[in-house]
Amino acid sequence: MLKGIHPAIGPELLKVLAEMGHGDEIVLADAHFPGHSFNDRVLRADGVEITTLLDGILPLFELDSYDDPLVMMQAVKGDSLDPSVESSYRDEIQKHVSDAPEVIRIGRFEFYDRAEKAAAVVMTGETAKYGNIILKKGVTPSA
Repeated sequence: MLKGIHPAIGPELLKVLAEMGHGDEIVLADAHFPGHSFNDRVLRADGVEITTLLDGILPLFELDSYDDPLVMMQAVKGDSLDPSVESSYRDEIQKHVSDAPEVIRIGRFEFYDRAEKAAAVVMTGETAKYGNIILKKGVTPSA
């Protein structure tokens, strides 16, 4: 066990986060997401909610300041979003990144395209519909 590392952040996820460079993305996927269909690097965080992972990742991870660092999926035509999902994510994000930009929404297939190129997809126990979020890594400031 390491000091200062959230217990939900396992060794594989910690390694992926450390290996990511500026502009790389990681998908925190809900339990419904077809992660293995879109990315060869799938990590398991079964039973862990995305808010818990955000709480563990964001103290370790600088969000990109140039391009949209927070991306979620738009509802498919005829479907609707539960605004409390994004709101709960924003609450966790704001705890660690007070000046974080707004979450942007992209279409389902555009989201899938980004998941294909992501450094990894983390499959979680999140059951909220449209609960997936992409985080884009920024430049870590020098000490």
